Amino acid sequence: MTDIRIALLDMNNNHINQGFKNILEISEAFRQQSGEHVSIETFDVRHKNEMPDAAAFDIFISSGGPGDPHREGLEWEDRFAGLLDSIFNHNRTHSEKKYLFLICHSFQLAAIHWRLGNICKRKSYSFGIMPVHKTEEGETEFLFMNLPDPFFAVDSRAYQFIEPDYQRLEELGMKIVAIEKSRPHIDLERAVMAVRFSDEIFGTQFHPEANPEGMLENLKDEKNKNAMIENFGIEKYLETLDRMDDEDKIMLTQAQILPGFLQSAVKSILKRAGAY
Repeated sequence: MTDIRIALLDMNNNHINQGFKNILEISEAFRQQSGEHVSIETFDVRHKNEMPDAAAFDIFISSGGPGDPHREGLEWEDRFAGLLDSIFNHNRTHSEKKYLFLICHSFQLAAIHWRLGNICKRKSYSFGIMPVHKTEEGETEFLFMNLPDPFFAVDSRAYQFIEPDYQRLEELGMKIVAIEKSRPHIDLERAVMAVRFSDEIFGTQFHPEANPEGMLENLKDEKNKNAMIENFGIEKYLETLDRMDDEDKIMLTQAQILPGFLQSAVKSILKRAGAY
């Protein structure tokens, strides 16, 4: 039996959040189903300045969270940037890889850190279940293989990643694998929704961990409810509530992406350890 160590990075800055609860549940379900010895440790990054040692863990999942992703001169920001570089550079020079999944706020932090494009404030806060469209590269992305195009995911953000620097992405070997719906008749840049940063590092602007229960809990917040009605209209809001637990929407996305990431990471770790 191989030891697999998972670090969960809580980026919610002491705000109550359904997303991190869902990440914990997915990770715990994976731990219980795995035939390996899997341990899970959580780190309160922004509020307590806790940060995992890159050398001590195999898999990292970094959550979404509130606020401006641009630097404010805080200690945790330097430490998180150091963790990103440590994992990315380790994988370039070592055969034993480390695996990292970045969600929403963490995804934005990484895009800023690696200078991948324009991460700016949206005209209005976005909250709801939205279609996510695969790019040409996304058609072959294994984490999306069992998802339709478009697939549906929970969107919850005040900021967005637009105007990607394709030269910089190519230089680093990174690929955009999902975007917002393409609407040529509307003069707005479509946001980047997912990036394959490397074979071992993946990130989404949306929330692949979200489930219907958490979504309904989030809608108790008037800000979220009003943002959803403003973005989609009252009819779409009511329809979304009615179709929240459709098996082909966010339940499918939740079942595929993060569990698929964990399964693939552990399979690769075991293969390199000669245990698979």
